[in-house]
Amino acid sequence: MQLILTPTAILTALLIFLVRVVSITMDTLRFMLTMRGKQGISWVLGFIESVLFVVTMGAVLNDLSNVLYVVGYSAGFATGNVIGMAIEKRLAIGFSHIKIITKQHGDAVAEALRKMDYAVTEIPARGKDGSVSLCDMSVRRKDVPAIEKLALEVDPEAFITVEDITPLRSGYWGTGSVRR
Repeated sequence: MQLILTPTAILTALLIFLVRVVSITMDTLRFMLTMRGKQGISWVLGFIESVLFVVTMGAVLNDLSNVLYVVGYSAGFATGNVIGMAIEKRLAIGFSHIKIITKQHGDAVAEALRKMDYAVTEIPARGKDGSVSLCDMSVRRKDVPAIEKLALEVDPEAFITVEDITPLRSGYWGTGSVRR
């Protein structure tokens, strides 16, 4: 392998990089959407990503003597992963289960969340250092940052965990309900 720095080689490597960024971004989104049961869009993204993969891989394999193509391909892959994760996080498709554990402010946290139209189940519990309150709720993923902020405003020492979930039945999700 050698480094060839002609304008054509540089432009080709840049094109390989950009196409690979797009294809891996799509692949990352496809994977995340597949995990959330979005079959139609996952199929479309998978199809397009496969076409882009074949094209870029063909361009790299067509001239393996130029290390710039391999670098462009690899950098595009890594960059596409990061961009795909960032886009998926911003889209926040799906639902999350949140547990908020607080030592002294369980009622206040639950009431603040209910005032914002969230359904909260309060559960008295016992932790390592004594009695605690567990506020248990399932919400849309896009609402998680607002819930975290509100809970921490009421109790800056609250312990908060979040898990992605798939609802099995309809339920109360703020101003609407989920139908399955």
